[in-house]
Amino acid sequence: MEISLTKKSNTNLNLIESEILYEDNHLIIINKKTGVLVQGDMTGDLSLIEIVKDYLKKKYNKKGNVFLGLVNRIDRPTSGIVIFAKTSKALSRMNKKLRNKEIKKIYWLIISNKFRSNYGEIKGWFKKNKKQNKSYLWDEEVKNSKYGSLLFKKLKNLDNYSLVEVELITGRHHQIRCSFSKIGYPVLGDLKYGSKRSNKDGGIYLHSKEVEFTHPVSEKKIVIEAKTPLTGLWSASLSY
Repeated sequence: MEISLTKKSNTNLNLIESEILYEDNHLIIINKKTGVLVQGDMTGDLSLIEIVKDYLKKKYNKKGNVFLGLVNRIDRPTSGIVIFAKTSKALSRMNKKLRNKEIKKIYWLIISNKFRSNYGEIKGWFKKNKKQNKSYLWDEEVKNSKYGSLLFKKLKNLDNYSLVEVELITGRHHQIRCSFSKIGYPVLGDLKYGSKRSNKDGGIYLHSKEVEFTHPVSEKKIVIEAKTPLTGLWSASLSY
């Protein structure tokens, strides 16, 4: 899918089959590309939710507005899994699963420098600075902070970098980016959190890799995996 990140235009943008990881009557799950907004913001740039609505409207020849509820969000410079609900019932039940930590979320990231730890946990109190659009991690609770945690394991060392897998236990603002910056290993390309250089595409090496949950209606076990982008250092990680 060719996406212009400039202001909205009349160009029709269609999802291609490889970007749709799963679809049924209740859910549609997309592998988002780096640089694409999930929801509209003050930039006015085209968002994924608009693209998916357009896809559903055309595919099912729907008249009027299309219902589409956002279940999870990932940052604009990241890639990977975004879950949408096609019905209000599915949205309500999926939101409940999120609150109850019943959706397992796995991320891959490439961090600056070779990572010494093989596995572990990063936890603490996260506080968002709205003006900076940035979060800070504290060892103890501070005013307006929220507790968060994640589990990690190193998958492999690359040349001067490391590929790491994270299971996100909570969903705090910029939690993974903030956590690894705090311990001295910022996500590669993430200038906001201390990476020395940006990536050519303006993204960062953070990818929502896998989700696992019980379907909100059928109650079947759903496991969805999204391939990483084929560019840059991600290609080196594919041999894992």
